[in-house]
Amino acid sequence: MSIDDRRRQRFTTLLDVGTSLLGAPEGPSVSVRAVCRAAKLTERYFYESFTDRDQFVRAVYAQVGERARASIESAVEHAQGDARAEAPVRAFVELVLDDPAVGRVLLLAPLSEPALGGSGAALVPGFVELVRAQLTDRDADDAQLVAVGVVGALTALFAGYLDGTVTVPREKFVAHCVELVSEAGRKTGSFMP
Repeated sequence: MSIDDRRRQRFTTLLDVGTSLLGAPEGPSVSVRAVCRAAKLTERYFYESFTDRDQFVRAVYAQVGERARASIESAVEHAQGDARAEAPVRAFVELVLDDPAVGRVLLLAPLSEPALGGSGAALVPGFVELVRAQLTDRDADDAQLVAVGVVGALTALFAGYLDGTVTVPREKFVAHCVELVSEAGRKTGSFMP
Protein backbone atom coordinates (compact mmCIF):
# COMPACT_ATOMS: atom_id res chain seq x y z
CA MET A 1 0.00 0.00 0.00
CA SER A 2 1.35 3.45 -0.87
CA ILE A 3 1.84 6.19 1.70
CA ASP A 4 -1.16 8.05 0.28
CA ASP A 5 -3.31 4.91 0.48
CA ARG A 6 -2.34 4.38 4.11
CA ARG A 7 -3.09 8.04 4.88
CA ARG A 8 -6.56 7.74 3.27
CA GLN A 9 -7.19 4.53 5.19
CA ARG A 10 -6.27 6.22 8.50
CA PHE A 11 -8.48 9.20 7.63
CA THR A 12 -11.44 6.89 6.92
CA THR A 13 -10.79 4.94 10.12
CA LEU A 14 -10.73 8.14 12.15
CA LEU A 15 -14.02 9.33 10.66
CA ASP A 16 -15.66 5.96 11.31
CA VAL A 17 -14.50 6.00 14.92
CA GLY A 18 -15.67 9.61 15.17
CA THR A 19 -19.16 8.61 14.06
CA SER A 20 -19.28 5.98 16.83
CA LEU A 21 -18.04 8.41 19.49
CA LEU A 22 -20.05 11.44 18.38
CA GLY A 23 -23.14 9.25 18.01
CA ALA A 24 -22.70 7.28 21.23
CA PRO A 25 -26.00 6.39 22.95
CA GLU A 26 -25.00 8.28 26.09
CA GLY A 27 -24.11 11.36 24.06
CA PRO A 28 -21.00 12.67 22.32
CA SER A 29 -17.74 11.81 24.04
CA VAL A 30 -15.06 12.89 21.61
CA SER A 31 -11.51 13.63 22.66
CA VAL A 32 -8.35 13.26 20.62
CA ARG A 33 -7.14 10.58 23.04
CA ALA A 34 -10.44 8.62 22.85
CA VAL A 35 -10.46 8.80 19.05
CA CYS A 36 -6.87 7.59 18.78
CA ARG A 37 -7.44 4.78 21.28
CA ALA A 38 -10.55 3.56 19.44
CA ALA A 39 -8.83 3.85 16.04
CA LYS A 40 -5.67 2.18 17.38
CA LEU A 41 -3.59 5.07 16.02
CA THR A 42 -1.21 7.49 17.66
CA GLU A 43 -2.02 11.17 18.01
CA ARG A 44 0.54 11.85 15.30
CA TYR A 45 -1.81 10.27 12.78
CA PHE A 46 -4.76 12.21 14.12
CA TYR A 47 -2.91 15.49 13.57
CA GLU A 48 -1.84 14.33 10.14
CA SER A 49 -5.45 14.88 9.04
CA PHE A 50 -6.96 17.34 11.54
CA THR A 51 -5.69 20.48 13.22
CA ASP A 52 -7.73 19.93 16.37
CA ARG A 53 -10.68 18.14 17.93
CA ASP A 54 -13.26 20.66 16.71
CA GLN A 55 -12.17 20.38 13.09
CA PHE A 56 -12.40 16.59 13.46
CA VAL A 57 -15.94 16.77 14.90
CA ARG A 58 -17.05 19.03 12.04
CA ALA A 59 -15.50 16.64 9.49
CA VAL A 60 -17.37 13.68 11.00
CA TYR A 61 -20.62 15.63 10.92
CA ALA A 62 -20.06 16.76 7.33
CA GLN A 63 -19.39 13.18 6.21
CA VAL A 64 -22.58 11.92 7.88
CA GLY A 65 -24.57 14.80 6.41
CA GLU A 66 -23.28 14.03 2.94
CA ARG A 67 -24.20 10.35 3.35
CA ALA A 68 -27.75 11.36 4.31
CA ARG A 69 -28.12 13.80 1.42
CA ALA A 70 -26.77 11.30 -1.11
CA SER A 71 -29.01 8.51 0.22
CA ILE A 72 -32.16 10.61 -0.02
CA GLU A 73 -31.23 12.07 -3.39
CA SER A 74 -30.57 8.61 -4.82
CA ALA A 75 -33.89 7.33 -3.48
CA VAL A 76 -35.75 10.23 -5.07
CA GLU A 77 -34.00 9.75 -8.41
CA HIS A 78 -34.71 6.02 -8.61
CA ALA A 79 -38.27 5.88 -7.26
CA GLN A 80 -41.28 5.77 -9.56
CA GLY A 81 -44.95 6.61 -9.10
CA ASP A 82 -46.41 6.16 -5.63
CA ALA A 83 -43.03 5.05 -4.25
CA ARG A 84 -41.62 8.56 -4.75
CA ALA A 85 -42.87 9.68 -1.34
CA GLU A 86 -41.97 6.45 0.44
CA ALA A 87 -38.53 5.83 -1.07
CA PRO A 88 -36.72 8.83 0.46
CA VAL A 89 -38.34 8.22 3.85
CA ARG A 90 -37.26 4.56 3.80
CA ALA A 91 -33.76 5.54 2.67
CA PHE A 92 -33.47 7.94 5.60
CA VAL A 93 -34.88 5.33 7.99
CA GLU A 94 -32.31 2.81 6.83
CA LEU A 95 -29.52 5.30 7.27
CA VAL A 96 -30.39 6.79 10.66
CA LEU A 97 -32.36 4.07 12.42
CA ASP A 98 -30.50 0.99 11.20
CA ASP A 99 -27.25 2.71 12.22
CA PRO A 100 -28.37 4.78 15.23
CA ALA A 101 -24.90 6.31 15.69
CA VAL A 102 -25.31 7.96 12.28
CA GLY A 103 -28.76 9.22 13.25
CA ARG A 104 -27.53 10.58 16.57
CA VAL A 105 -24.63 12.36 14.85
CA LEU A 106 -26.93 13.92 12.28
CA LEU A 107 -29.87 14.85 14.49
CA LEU A 108 -28.82 14.94 18.14
CA ALA A 109 -25.12 15.85 18.24
CA PRO A 110 -25.68 19.42 16.96
CA LEU A 111 -27.83 20.04 20.04
CA SER A 112 -25.10 19.12 22.52
CA GLU A 113 -21.75 19.40 20.72
CA PRO A 114 -20.39 22.97 20.82
CA ALA A 115 -18.01 22.36 17.89
CA LEU A 116 -21.00 21.84 15.62
CA GLY A 117 -22.57 25.18 16.45
CA GLY A 118 -24.75 25.96 13.43
CA SER A 119 -23.74 22.86 11.47
CA GLY A 120 -27.18 21.28 11.78
CA ALA A 121 -28.80 24.40 10.40
CA ALA A 122 -26.27 24.47 7.56
CA LEU A 123 -27.50 21.10 6.25
CA VAL A 124 -31.18 22.03 6.33
CA PRO A 125 -31.27 24.03 3.06
CA GLY A 126 -30.02 21.01 1.11
CA PHE A 127 -32.76 18.79 2.50
CA VAL A 128 -35.36 21.51 2.02
CA GLU A 129 -34.31 21.85 -1.63
CA LEU A 130 -34.69 18.08 -2.18
CA VAL A 131 -38.29 18.29 -0.96
CA ARG A 132 -39.06 21.64 -2.64
CA ALA A 133 -37.93 20.36 -6.03
CA GLN A 134 -40.62 17.69 -5.89
CA LEU A 135 -43.46 20.11 -5.23
CA THR A 136 -43.97 21.01 -8.87
CA ASP A 137 -47.70 21.76 -8.58
CA ARG A 138 -47.17 24.65 -6.16
CA ASP A 139 -46.00 28.20 -6.64
CA ALA A 140 -42.43 28.88 -5.50
CA ASP A 141 -43.33 30.52 -2.17
CA ASP A 142 -45.82 27.80 -1.22
CA ALA A 143 -43.36 25.05 -2.19
CA GLN A 144 -40.65 26.65 -0.05
CA LEU A 145 -42.93 26.94 2.98
CA VAL A 146 -44.17 23.36 2.65
CA ALA A 147 -40.64 22.01 2.17
CA VAL A 148 -39.33 23.80 5.28
CA GLY A 149 -42.30 22.51 7.28
CA VAL A 150 -41.87 18.93 6.12
CA VAL A 151 -38.13 18.90 6.84
CA GLY A 152 -38.73 20.42 10.28
CA ALA A 153 -41.44 17.91 11.14
CA LEU A 154 -39.39 14.94 9.95
CA THR A 155 -36.33 16.17 11.84
CA ALA A 156 -38.34 16.41 15.06
CA LEU A 157 -39.90 12.97 14.51
CA PHE A 158 -36.59 11.23 13.79
CA ALA A 159 -34.84 12.99 16.69
CA GLY A 160 -37.65 11.88 18.99
CA TYR A 161 -37.45 8.32 17.75
CA LEU A 162 -33.70 8.26 18.30
CA ASP A 163 -33.80 9.80 21.78
CA GLY A 164 -36.68 7.56 22.88
CA THR A 165 -39.40 10.19 23.26
CA VAL A 166 -41.29 8.78 20.26
CA THR A 167 -42.05 5.17 21.11
CA VAL A 168 -44.14 3.63 18.37
CA PRO A 169 -43.38 0.51 16.36
CA ARG A 170 -40.99 1.14 13.52
CA GLU A 171 -43.46 0.40 10.70
CA LYS A 172 -46.03 2.73 12.22
CA PHE A 173 -43.34 5.40 12.47
CA VAL A 174 -42.33 4.90 8.82
CA ALA A 175 -45.96 4.92 7.66
CA HIS A 176 -46.59 8.18 9.53
CA CYS A 177 -43.52 9.83 7.98
CA VAL A 178 -44.53 8.65 4.50
CA GLU A 179 -48.04 10.01 5.04
CA LEU A 180 -46.61 13.33 6.19
CA VAL A 181 -44.52 13.60 3.03
CA SER A 182 -47.41 12.46 0.83
CA GLU A 183 -49.86 14.92 2.37
CA ALA A 184 -47.40 17.77 1.89
CA GLY A 185 -47.39 17.07 -1.82
CA ARG A 186 -51.14 16.85 -2.25
CA LYS A 187 -52.39 19.94 -3.90
CA THR A 188 -53.32 18.90 -7.38
CA GLY A 189 -51.80 15.47 -7.52
CA SER A 190 -49.24 13.12 -6.09
CA PHE A 191 -46.15 14.17 -4.14
CA MET A 192 -43.90 13.82 -7.14
CA PRO A 193 -44.72 13.77 -10.83
